[in-house]
This record gives sequence, C-alpha cells and structure tokens, in this order.
Amino acid sequence: MFAIASCVLSEGADAAPPARHSVSLTQDPLVMRLNKDEFRIAFGINGERCEANGCSGIIRYRVDWKTQEGAARTEIKHVHYTVAPRTRRTIAVDRQYFDTAEGQHTTDVVKVSIDAITCLDGVDSGAESIARL
Repeated sequence: MFAIASCVLSEGADAAPPARHSVSLTQDPLVMRLNKDEFRIAFGINGERCEANGCSGIIRYRVDWKTQEGAARTEIKHVHYTVAPRTRRTIAVDRQYFDTAEGQHTTDVVKVSIDAITCLDGVDSGAESIARL
C-alpha cells in the first residue's frame, strides 16, 4: 500500500502558481517488537520529488492491536518526518507503548494503516498551506 500526498510550495502573493510535489511510502510500515507491549513502527519515505528543497510533514496512522486475551483497540497516532534537501529518501520511526494493565499481557499489533500524509515544501518552511490525502 503506497500512500501519496501532494506538497504545496507557498510563496508571496505575486509568485507563480505553487509547485506540486509528492511524497510516498517506499513500502508498508515495518513493525518491530521490543518487548511484551513496546514497539517501534518505521516508515520509509520516498521524497524524490521534493529533493531540491527538501520537505517535512506528518504521517497520521492507525494502529489496530490486541492482547492475547482478545481485548482489541484502535489508536490514531502521528509521526513527524523530514526529507533533507538533496536527499531522496528518509525514514521516520515512532515509539509505541501499549499499556495493558501494567504489562501483565502481551500485545500484538494487528494492522498499521495510513490515514494521511501532510507535506510542506522546504525543511524549514513556515508555509501555512498543507495538502492532505
């Protein structure tokens, strides 16, 4: 599953129409278990189209998880990313700890799905315009 978002370069009122860029995930998110209820979720980001100026944004995603006893939950999470100028790819890693009664239960991540990726052109951009998927 590749999620794609458009990036918008925002400049002064007299500027030419905004340039369009895209970022996408290079693959499905990678889930790494650290212990019974702690995980790292890694997102590979393809930013080839914003290579000249770099870009930054937020990935909004859902994590479906359950305990071995069958209790299930869905949580909405966010992770920030930055693609540096002259860099085509990067990763963003989010640390997740699913509290299940003081660690008495083992947790399993069932599914990670992407809701949206926001993107601003330029690493230090103060642009207010954000395109959302």
